[in-house]
Amino acid sequence: MNPIASVLDNHRVLVIDGALATELERRGYDLKNDLWSAKILLEQPEAIRQLHYDYFKAGADCAITASYQATIEGFKKNGLSGKEAIALLQRSVHLARDAQTEYWANGANHNDRSIPFVAASIGPYGAFLADGSEYRGNYGLSEKDLMDFHRPRMQALMEAHPDILAFETIPSLIEAQALSKLLHEFPTTAAWLSFSARDEKHIAEGQLFADCVRLLNNNPQIAAIGINCTSPQYISSLIHAGKKKTEKPILVYPNLGEQYDATAHDWNGKPAVQSFSEEAKTWFQAGAQLIGGCCRTSPTDIHKIAEWARGRHSFN
Repeated sequence: MNPIASVLDNHRVLVIDGALATELERRGYDLKNDLWSAKILLEQPEAIRQLHYDYFKAGADCAITASYQATIEGFKKNGLSGKEAIALLQRSVHLARDAQTEYWANGANHNDRSIPFVAASIGPYGAFLADGSEYRGNYGLSEKDLMDFHRPRMQALMEAHPDILAFETIPSLIEAQALSKLLHEFPTTAAWLSFSARDEKHIAEGQLFADCVRLLNNNPQIAAIGINCTSPQYISSLIHAGKKKTEKPILVYPNLGEQYDATAHDWNGKPAVQSFSEEAKTWFQAGAQLIGGCCRTSPTDIHKIAEWARGRHSFN
C-alpha cells in the first residue's frame, strides 16, 4: 500500500499537486473562516472536485484532499454534528477520487503517466486552532494529547479509502512522533510526513530537520519525509540535510515565500523566487523525488514542473 514507490519505480519524479485553498480564493471563493478550504467542502464541493481535476490535467500524480483544516472538532464548532463532520471528511476523499476516475477515463495520456492517486491530508493541530500555529508549534500538548486529537479524523479518512495519508505542515517533532506512533494503529496504511520549516536547518518549532528525519526513519509505514509550506529559499539546504539521514524519498512542496497573516487569513509580501518551476529543478538536483507546490501555487506551476519531470524538457 505505497503508491509513492509504485510511481518512483517508473518515473524519476513524482509530481505533487499545488495549492488548494489559495487557488480556490483566486477563483473567487470566500475562505475567510476558521474552516478555510473545509468551508468550501461544506458549501461548494464541486469547486474542489474541479480543482483536483485541473491539477491532474496539469500533470499531478496525486491529489491532496481538502481535509487539511477539516476536523471533527472544527466542524462541531461551526454547528455540525459528529456524524455530519465525519461525512464531510470522507467527502474530501470521494471528491478527489471522483476527479481521479474522471480524468483517467477521459482521454488521459497513459503512455507517460502512472495512474494518479489520492493522498488524504491530515494537517497539524495548529491548523485546527486557525491562528498560524502550524508555523510555530509550541502547543503545550503531550504526545498522547496529540494522538487523541488526530485519531478520530484519521479513522474517518481511512474509512473513505484514500491511497495514502499526507501528514503535512507539521511544525514540531512531538506532533510528528505522535502521528508516526498513531500509524501503528492502522497497519495497512502508508503516509508521507512533511514539516513546516523556519529556515534552512530548523523546522518551525526549532528542532533540526535532520534530527527529525533520523528519528522518523525507522517507521516503515512512513513512505517519504520532507518539507511543505515553507519558503523556496530554504528548500535545497533542507533536502541536503534530510538526505544524510534517510534512504526514504524526500518530498518538497513549498509555498511562494510570502508571509502568512493569521489574523487576516491572507498572504502578504512578494514571492521569494522569480520562477517556481525553475527552482523545482534545483530541488530535484539536490535529491528530492516528490515535488509540487503549496500555498499560492497554481495548476500552471504544476504543469511546468510536470513538463520537465516527464522528459519534455531537460532537468539540467
